[in-house]
Amino acid sequence: MSDWTAFGRVDEDGTVYVKTAEGERVVGSWQAGAPEEGLAHFARRFSDLVTEVDLTEARLNSGAADAGGSLTTIRRIRASLPEAHVVGDIDALAARLDKLATVAEEKAGEAKAAREAARGEALARKTALVEEAEKLAAESTGWKTAGDRLKEILDEWKTIRGVDKKSDGELWKRFAAARDGFTRRRGAHFASLDQQRKQAQTVKEELVAEAEKLKESTDWGVTAGQLKDLMAQWKAAPRAAKEAEQKLWERFRAAQDEFFTRRSEVFSARDNEQKANLERKQALLAEAEALDVDGDPKGAQAKLRDIQAQWHEAGRVPREAAAGLERRLRAVDEKVREVMDSAWRRTSKEDNPLLAQMRAQVAEAEDRLARAQAAGDARRVKEAESALASKRQFLQLAEQAG
Repeated sequence: MSDWTAFGRVDEDGTVYVKTAEGERVVGSWQAGAPEEGLAHFARRFSDLVTEVDLTEARLNSGAADAGGSLTTIRRIRASLPEAHVVGDIDALAARLDKLATVAEEKAGEAKAAREAARGEALARKTALVEEAEKLAAESTGWKTAGDRLKEILDEWKTIRGVDKKSDGELWKRFAAARDGFTRRRGAHFASLDQQRKQAQTVKEELVAEAEKLKESTDWGVTAGQLKDLMAQWKAAPRAAKEAEQKLWERFRAAQDEFFTRRSEVFSARDNEQKANLERKQALLAEAEALDVDGDPKGAQAKLRDIQAQWHEAGRVPREAAAGLERRLRAVDEKVREVMDSAWRRTSKEDNPLLAQMRAQVAEAEDRLARAQAAGDARRVKEAESALASKRQFLQLAEQAG
């Protein structure tokens, strides 16, 4: 870290000043120790700002960040400088931010131009699809071929993104009208055929077969949608002969009932499991919040690591409770890190026990990921990967700051 303390001073009554091109201004008060410690405290705050600017610039230059979002961050930091409670070279940082803002504005403009070009291309593609659909709806008598093509058009339509809402809505109305018009013409044609009921029976036999293939599925969300779509198709199809219609309906309804009954049982079991997980995490949280962080920060940190490991292994909880639990656990973690950071800043990188502990945490997270992969547990693998990435990021930032 640069010696930002050269840009400040502490007077006899503990008032802390920062030096700028416009003169000195008060940034805070220090009564907790020697003036040098006070200057170091406010210099670390300035170093944190510099680190945030470094990260923002790196992400902007690499293209990993949205230019508009980076510009917002740059402007926020720049606007905070005149009143920031920090000690450091504020003038140099302001000039750097002004240059970064110019770069971000240029990149944001380029991104906007690219989006507009993509929007124009998407609009042209959807317009061409609508025109093709309208032609099929007005002229085609190849019912199956035209119907299949309309489905393909719809599938392709769903892949096209970026059209503005108004234009997309107008084009969709035209497409829907064309598709509806085609459906009406085809329905009128088949209504005149002598074998209408036989054809209806064939259609419903296919729907029953599809429903019976799906009844043992465990892909609950997708299959439920498919069964509901099959029901909509059933209702839209003409009736078959009375006896055949009744038998087909009983098979169709039985397939649906079997699937939805199994789904209800699974969801009930999952809810019970998540309630048990919630009780476990509430107990872990109570244990974490009771830690004596100020009296024994190292012991609290070690215990918190054990609690966090158990936390990840406890499993999912009801969605409405998850955010609050995670927020409270993060608050304990942040308190521990703040206390440890105070000691860590006064220790050399080679002798810093916090860095050693963070490396140990990374090693533990790597071992946990390896165990989850060996067990073939996709949920634990995902959670372990997320935890490992987070711990590696914190270690990297700590090593860089040290």
